[in-house]
Amino acid sequence: MKTRHRNTLVMPLGILFAAATWGCATTSSVDQKIAAAQAASDKKIESVEQQVEDLQERQKKTETAVQTQGQEIEKLSQTAQDALKRAQEAGVIAKGKVVMQESFSEDRIRFKTGSYELVKDSKAALDEFGAKLKGLDKSIYLEIQGHTDDTGSSQSNDMLGQQRAEAVRRYLSREHKVPLGRMSTISYGDTAPVESNKNAKGRAKNRRVVIVVLE
Repeated sequence: MKTRHRNTLVMPLGILFAAATWGCATTSSVDQKIAAAQAASDKKIESVEQQVEDLQERQKKTETAVQTQGQEIEKLSQTAQDALKRAQEAGVIAKGKVVMQESFSEDRIRFKTGSYELVKDSKAALDEFGAKLKGLDKSIYLEIQGHTDDTGSSQSNDMLGQQRAEAVRRYLSREHKVPLGRMSTISYGDTAPVESNKNAKGRAKNRRVVIVVLE
């Protein structure tokens, strides 16, 4: 009877030990799961925060680029700004920006007096410009502007400016393979002088061809 009594006491102790051990294992497992869930949550929060930061950074860069472009446009000559506007309205440019603007006055490009025929020595400046275009290696659009001094009537100056711009367009197409469809011409005649027309030096500066390159 005493032996049976001792065995009865031993059994509950074993069960209690096992239960306690299982309880510890269960608690540990739950703790691990909670920790893993917390880590995953923290990672998701960190990812979202990073995405927000990236979005804010991209927005900041976009705003800066727009502001910079606006400042650059303001620095351009009025005729270059006009060229950009015309190209945008015509839908012939993709990015809507001025790549460069180059003005060729008589010290670089000359025409025979009262004519739109290019003087031979002046073609070197256009050849240099054509090489620059090839170096850009991008899709571009050109507006070629003809300008004159105020000698003669406004009508004749408008016509002469147009003819000289067309002469440059033909040369760039023929000698440098610039597609005609990627170039347009316009004459400002004597309406956009850069110097006074009251002296020979000023008039020579006003007789010029301006090429605006856009993309």
